Amino acid sequence: MKVTTPRLTQHVLTGRTAGEPVLFVHGNVSSSAFWRDSLAALPEGYRPLAVDLRGFGESDPEPVDATRGLRDYSDDVLELIEALDLDGVHLVGWSLGGGVVLQALRDRPAAVRSLTLVNPISPYGFGGTEGYDGRLTHPDGAGSGAGAVNQDFVARLKAGDMSDESPTSPRNVLRSSYVKNPVVSDEDFYLRSMFTTRTGEAYYPGDPATSDAWPHVAPGKLGVLNAIAPTHFRLDDLHEITPKPPILWIRGADDVIVSDTSLFDLAHLGALGAVPGSPGTPAQPMVSQTRAVLERYGRYREAVIDDCGHSPHIEHPQTFLRLLTAHLREA
Repeated sequence: MKVTTPRLTQHVLTGRTAGEPVLFVHGNVSSSAFWRDSLAALPEGYRPLAVDLRGFGESDPEPVDATRGLRDYSDDVLELIEALDLDGVHLVGWSLGGGVVLQALRDRPAAVRSLTLVNPISPYGFGGTEGYDGRLTHPDGAGSGAGAVNQDFVARLKAGDMSDESPTSPRNVLRSSYVKNPVVSDEDFYLRSMFTTRTGEAYYPGDPATSDAWPHVAPGKLGVLNAIAPTHFRLDDLHEITPKPPILWIRGADDVIVSDTSLFDLAHLGALGAVPGSPGTPAQPMVSQTRAVLERYGRYREAVIDDCGHSPHIEHPQTFLRLLTAHLREA
């Protein structure tokens, strides 16, 4: 269905219309379609919904003001909750969507009955930080933002490249990074979802900026990757909110995107010798940062799925559903 709010018109996948609302929020370079099977499998008593974030799927391609961090996305989600009159919603966020639902929780905790994070980005953004406290490596956020993206991947994404001729083709990125084991049923279905990503400076990846510090890229002011830069998005005070709904943190043990040694972190790639000129900047400890923030929060549980990459709901759907359902029932 399409839901029009003052901010934009949002596309929402839904199933049954009765039950406790469970709103799923997808990750970067994807859409609500990645939740298709999770929505279908959700047991009776729950009302499944999955939204397309702005610039993805069939929602309006409104620009992303990265200087607001993830609030363009989280404000859209909160407005959708109001428009649908969802009372006590369970929020489920994957990857980028994990950051979105964390921001929504931070800004309006009373609207959230429970939170489930699925391989979420760090509460200190993506790239450009060190230590469990998310301190900036450089004041300008060098090492994060749109300038860190692989431009060949962006070009192939924009062109709708269905081939597997290059490591940077969307199909091979899906196989090598979204999942640990490359056998994914309905691979073309997920690729078509990836291709709904609106590209450009106001969307994905965003406007690039330069830095005097290695690796000489810094966050710009527009678009997805700049919105998750640590100069724009960080949650230092999540533990101060009231009330504190329960949080379940589900992650794949072998995730190469969100990791303490992420293959998408320029600092870690520099240490591996893949990015020339590295001064030995430490990798961002993304998982450890999330754990530190959640430990201060207090009311959370971490569940690690073995032999699993970035997408537990696709790679191990039965285990994911079991964990999610138990969490929903306990909330």
